[in-house]
Amino acid sequence: MSEWRARLEKGYQDFKSGDFLEQKALYETLGTHGQNPDIMLIACADSRVDPTDIFNAYPGEMFVARNVANIVPPAGNDEAYHGTLAAIEYAVTVLEVDVIVILGHESCGGIAGCLAGLGETGADGYVGSWVSILNDAKNKLIANNPNAENLQFEMELEGIRQSIRNLMTYRFVKDVVETGKLKLQGAYFGIHSAELMLADDDGQFIKV
Repeated sequence: MSEWRARLEKGYQDFKSGDFLEQKALYETLGTHGQNPDIMLIACADSRVDPTDIFNAYPGEMFVARNVANIVPPAGNDEAYHGTLAAIEYAVTVLEVDVIVILGHESCGGIAGCLAGLGETGADGYVGSWVSILNDAKNKLIANNPNAENLQFEMELEGIRQSIRNLMTYRFVKDVVETGKLKLQGAYFGIHSAELMLADDDGQFIKV
């Protein structure tokens, strides 16, 4: 048996005999009555950053969508299929979540690629095309901070702010935000220290 298959089977067996047994009633309730999360999290696909671990969430508590660099594209970006946008629409219009959290993180590879010019030539594949969504934000950041010592960190934060701005380009999001029924929240996780920062209404990130 391959090593990865053995890892999957062992992990499943440990789950089935451990957490599942402890939470069996919860799983039965979720399976019977469906999900009703209050929080949507849009997080990076990075394997080091697990939103449900960071926020100590049980199954059914958070509706999570993950992609490279936790990006939300703006409305009208293209006519392609968008799993992230489908998840957002479902969370807002069907689940009626109270908040959408954009969770960025330290040492993000997608952000590093964007800063290095990935996606600027049009020949960098799907990843390049995806992170190029942040090119305008990157260019403005560099223009305003040409000698920034912590450009990676500042760009990670700016990517979160840009995704929040992009969320507001969707009518089904904007309308609910303006009624006060939906909140948009930026968050940032430091991998080395497990430090969490939350953005205030002005987009400034403050340690929790």
